[in-house]
Amino acid sequence: MARYDAAQIEQKWQKAWSEAGCFTARRDDTKPKYYVLEMFPYPSGNLHIGHVRNYTMGDVVARYKMSTGHAVLHPMGWDAFGLPAENAAMERKVHPGDWTYQNIANMKAQFARLGLTLDWSREFATCDPEYYGQQQAMFIDFLEKGLVYRKNAVVNWDPVDMTVLANEQVEDGRGWRSGALVERRELTQWFFKISDYAEDLLEALDRLENWPDKVRTMQKNWIGRSRGLQFAFDLSDRDDKVEVYTTRPDTLLGASFVGISPDHPLARELEASNPDLAAFNAECRKMGTAEEELEKAEKRGFDTGLKARHPLDPSWELPVYVANFILMDYGTGAIFGCPAHDPRDLEFARKYDLPVKSTFVPMNGPHTAPEDKGEPFVPPKTETVRYTRIVAGAAEQTGDAAIDAAIDRAESEGWGQGVTKFRLRDWGLSRQRYWGCPIPVLHCDACGVVPEKKENLPVELPRDVDFDTPGNPLDRHPTWRDVPCPQCGGAAKRETDTMDTFVDSSWYYARFTSPGATTPTDAGEADYWMNVDQYIGGVEHAILHLLYSRFFARAMHACGHLPASAIEPFDALFTQGMVTHEIYQTEDATGRKTYYLPSEVERREGGAFLKDGTQVQVIPSAKMSKSKRNVVDPVEIIDRFGADTARWFVLSDSPPERDVEWTEAGAEAASKHLARVWRIAEGARDAPETGGDDETLLREMHKAIHDVTVNIESFGFNAAIARLYAFANTLSKSQAGRQAQVKAARTLAQLMAPMTPHLSEELWRMLGGEGLVTTAAWPKADPAMLVEDEVTMPIQVNGKRRDEIRVAKDAPKHQVEALALASDAVQRQLAGATPKKVIVVPGKIVNVVV
Repeated sequence: MARYDAAQIEQKWQKAWSEAGCFTARRDDTKPKYYVLEMFPYPSGNLHIGHVRNYTMGDVVARYKMSTGHAVLHPMGWDAFGLPAENAAMERKVHPGDWTYQNIANMKAQFARLGLTLDWSREFATCDPEYYGQQQAMFIDFLEKGLVYRKNAVVNWDPVDMTVLANEQVEDGRGWRSGALVERRELTQWFFKISDYAEDLLEALDRLENWPDKVRTMQKNWIGRSRGLQFAFDLSDRDDKVEVYTTRPDTLLGASFVGISPDHPLARELEASNPDLAAFNAECRKMGTAEEELEKAEKRGFDTGLKARHPLDPSWELPVYVANFILMDYGTGAIFGCPAHDPRDLEFARKYDLPVKSTFVPMNGPHTAPEDKGEPFVPPKTETVRYTRIVAGAAEQTGDAAIDAAIDRAESEGWGQGVTKFRLRDWGLSRQRYWGCPIPVLHCDACGVVPEKKENLPVELPRDVDFDTPGNPLDRHPTWRDVPCPQCGGAAKRETDTMDTFVDSSWYYARFTSPGATTPTDAGEADYWMNVDQYIGGVEHAILHLLYSRFFARAMHACGHLPASAIEPFDALFTQGMVTHEIYQTEDATGRKTYYLPSEVERREGGAFLKDGTQVQVIPSAKMSKSKRNVVDPVEIIDRFGADTARWFVLSDSPPERDVEWTEAGAEAASKHLARVWRIAEGARDAPETGGDDETLLREMHKAIHDVTVNIESFGFNAAIARLYAFANTLSKSQAGRQAQVKAARTLAQLMAPMTPHLSEELWRMLGGEGLVTTAAWPKADPAMLVEDEVTMPIQVNGKRRDEIRVAKDAPKHQVEALALASDAVQRQLAGATPKKVIVVPGKIVNVVV
């Protein structure tokens, strides 16, 4: 009997698939198309088990759709620009491109060992000039359409990496790479006008029915539509106003101060003649612009000495403070503080001994007012409250009704206007670094900002750069930077900022439809392949990557690069859980921790130990992390058990949307099961020509076809595998004849093929399947075989299960009762006694009460 040799068969079938061109996507107008895509990886150098799980999920879908007659596109590329490559260049004294392409080659070789259905003929990296040249062409198109503009903006500045950081790249006030305290700095930046699409991006979320609710909710909150009141406070001692926007005009009578941003024009004007204010503003600007950071920071202010007149009572004057928690780029950069109903305002008011006045209280229950040292009262706007200071409306009303009434009053009296605003800010795309897509514009003293001519694209990054000096090396490269103006021919300078890497990943899905096109997309190919039918990736990308991609699809349509049907590029989205593992550590007398790889640790009775016998602490399972060294190398797993074992395990142990814990025991169990399936298939091939109940086995086969199909289509991969375990058990015990067993075993191999493609190919060949199982049509369940003529009914005696019987589905109760009482197991329990009662639940259970 041959032994299941994963290494030998996996290499063999990967070669066969490659030679047959099984995974090359071909446009075929006679077939329905299916485009499955996973979020493409950053080429860090090595795959991890999380990659295995993510890309195996997409592979299962791709293989299944190929089998159901679809023309499948399942491409792969690399999100290759960004700061890590620059940091590696500085640390290793290599060029970022060399480091990146070396990592790509390494990871591609690792991907190949997983047996994925990837169409490598469409591969590209975002750092390929052919790719970013088309990105530059689109930038010019967006510029012509008014979707890109340049302005001064306050940004997060990393003083060590010397670059702008997006809010999500600031962690606890520090740069995510350098760890340096981030500062606010005003720079001239390029922006995409994503705010032009805010309403559409928000409204369209309700049509994305195959997206997780949590992702849609996160995007809705990020876009943040609100209706509020815009009005101005007159300043008492100067002919000037401070304009504010508030979503809670119903609380105007609880105002105790007016706050402005350190970057507000009034704050900048006042600091010119007030050194103390200038110093305060400078300190504030050292903070980042992330709202989360501002929420956590101590609330600080500077009393300008100015007073603002309340619009409802001109004799009521409010102090004007510059406050460190107010951002210039949201609303108007100014607020009125209502401490009783806002936690930030209350913290600020208590610090500076400002009045606290409740404008409403709960309808019922105990309540300690904020002015009596209670917490701020912030109910949902839909909750009915009792107003103690009423701007307009009834004494008892919801916040929504009071807001509408306050806006109506302001508009009727002419001192304010109802306005709908969005939290979504325009997308700042400028980054002061080398390893990114160059922004294709030049700065000419005579002509101003001039786009590069498209025939000169791509504007390629120069190779001869060094990172010995901090900052962007493009600023220090005169032969690249200083060039003739494409408009007048005079002296000009290239833009040395490069694009945010989110730009690179915001349209790659469209480029995959025609990666060799001399324009960003080919209209016919985009029309055929778009949209992405199934997109798979981590929930950490739920907001920005997905939101930016949705914006880009709309902008590309506006410029003629995508059809109208593709403005929502991802029809279905699935966010997979993480792969976790225990953490192993030791701690010395000083508290210093040392972490160990799972491969360095042996689990045995008494705990976990290093090879030298040292016992290590075991920390409960957590997300795999290089810093905690609780990572599993998929190459080691493939070397040991084979790719199919790794694929089977990451799919089998948990629903795909939840985290899965990688364990050595789980991997070994998966490997043993696959070896057992091999033996079951051999047993079927060698079974006697004739045997017992063929129909029972074939009926179970059709049930398995039905259940596995339903589970794959619903992303229930773990449920599909559980059903395959059960079917394998049924087949292993079957006494059916050889023909029925071979048919069932061949179907088992086919149903396992999306998860374990190499093993399935080998079994398919062993059992006489025609061609490749990869290209075979998916089996169909016969509806007649799914109808149950008999049912299994458990028998309980005094509430404990003692036996079971098979009876006709429509058997009368007296017949079921007689069969149950005739059971040897039941007779032993009765011991000659007469049962008090026999309860038959038709088709379900028999209860015998003694």
